[in-house]
Amino acid sequence: MNRIALVTGATGAIGRAIAQQLAEQEATEVVLACRNKEKAQQAVAEIQRATGNPHVRYELVEVAHRASVQALVDRWRGPLHVLINNAAASPRQRQETLEGIELQFATNVLGYVWMILGFSVSLKQSAPARVINVASYWAGDLDLADLEFKRRRYDNGTAYRQSKQANRMLTVAFAARLEPYGVTVNACHPGDVNSRLSNDLGFHGQTQPEVGARTPVWLATEPVGQRETGKYFENQREVRCRFGADTAAVEALYEACLAYA
Repeated sequence: MNRIALVTGATGAIGRAIAQQLAEQEATEVVLACRNKEKAQQAVAEIQRATGNPHVRYELVEVAHRASVQALVDRWRGPLHVLINNAAASPRQRQETLEGIELQFATNVLGYVWMILGFSVSLKQSAPARVINVASYWAGDLDLADLEFKRRRYDNGTAYRQSKQANRMLTVAFAARLEPYGVTVNACHPGDVNSRLSNDLGFHGQTQPEVGARTPVWLATEPVGQRETGKYFENQREVRCRFGADTAAVEALYEACLAYA
């Protein structure tokens, strides 16, 4: 039976490279979770052509919308062995989703939460299974009392840093809850890749997408990704995460996010 991997944000620079490298793995089926149908179709065709793997397909989902994530979960059939949360946004101006949630928090944080919660049953039933949260070393500025920048002046760099800190903290929270079921949860920094997101943040990045994909794919495919859980990695090496070590803050953030579920 093929291993099934689901990658969010799979038409972006890093997500596309992650999906292709996974498709190069033997006996692996890759599902690209995307917002745009045309881009998704093009990415699937290109990956199939580049890898010779016919088991590449897409699903349409908007991870910033709880109902869209739930619709994907509801129509999912069969196992899920690897979930890679990668979708991210960093709009320069504060925006809100249709549900009235600040867009960057909804996409970069709640999207990860909703995907893990929604697919937890499939992951448990498919165990051993893995979740990889694409985070960043550029993290910090979390304000538990103002997660949506209703009080603070919105700055997309600050909001992005907050979201990546949250990714790393929530990795620890979910790891503790899923470990008994044979599901590991780890986070990683993919490198400074030139992408639309990095451009919106005012950076251009020197890392090629193929290089940026290596650590997420390494965690998704190598024994370390099933052996370790609740950890944070850079350049295929574990790095101590001070954010994840703050147990009280981790649990407070986890509970705050559940309020949106």
